[in-house]
Amino acid sequence: MVIDFHTHVYPDKIAARTVEALMKSAPDVKIYTKGTRDSLLKSMEQSGIDKSVILPVATRKGQFDTINSVAMDINKTFANLISFGAIHPDDDNPQEKLRFLKDNGFKGIKIHPDYTGTFIDDERYIRIITESAKLGLKVVTHAGVDPAFDVVHCSPQKAREVMDSVQAQTGIHEPFMIFAHLGGIMMHEDVKQYLLGTNCYIDISCSFSELGSFCNTTAEDVVETVRIHGADKILFATDSPWNDQKAYVEYFRSIKALTDTEKDLILYQNAQKLLA
Repeated sequence: MVIDFHTHVYPDKIAARTVEALMKSAPDVKIYTKGTRDSLLKSMEQSGIDKSVILPVATRKGQFDTINSVAMDINKTFANLISFGAIHPDDDNPQEKLRFLKDNGFKGIKIHPDYTGTFIDDERYIRIITESAKLGLKVVTHAGVDPAFDVVHCSPQKAREVMDSVQAQTGIHEPFMIFAHLGGIMMHEDVKQYLLGTNCYIDISCSFSELGSFCNTTAEDVVETVRIHGADKILFATDSPWNDQKAYVEYFRSIKALTDTEKDLILYQNAQKLLA
């Protein structure tokens, strides 16, 4: 079984122009599906992926109702697609909105500090993360460099400080943060210093430079991360459509330095636990 914990889709009406705009902002990035729900489902079938977690991003205040309505429809309609919710740091009544997501069965939220121009340690994000932790909603965040931006809004150091602060404030020690892209694109040394071995999950999307994705980490770095952080806190993820799901699955399975037990934890068992 395989669960991809980091994918993106866009509504059919805007998918083409959304993908085009994103590729213009980061011209070195390639795309492997059309960015639509149906093209993700086709990619999953070709790749042997049983479930995908969709991570929508609110890039502007006021998108909450529209984005999460689509996400709710996906969750009600497709057994093999699980959409997280989205919230913008400027949204009014974040506590009420997060309670709405929890009451409607969402397992977590996705935030993207770069796309909102807001640092992860901003009080607005701290408020959202704190309330999410209290509600049992997992928080997935883009971490490290984004090729479309010159500023890093979620560095491993800031991520660690926020996580420690929320844990101290709430007394919650169950991991509630999921840091994407091996904990931080293009910032692996900082990830090792500040995040590995701590109480968080790390996904492996955009982690294999061997596959041509926009990163500088290798299979050896992924193995090192597993050894230090623990296979029980690593999630298989691709960031589709920005990486090829089929190539990702095949490459990950081919890593000889990881045991079958470790691979099973990463490919699906950890995700099953989080999504239960």
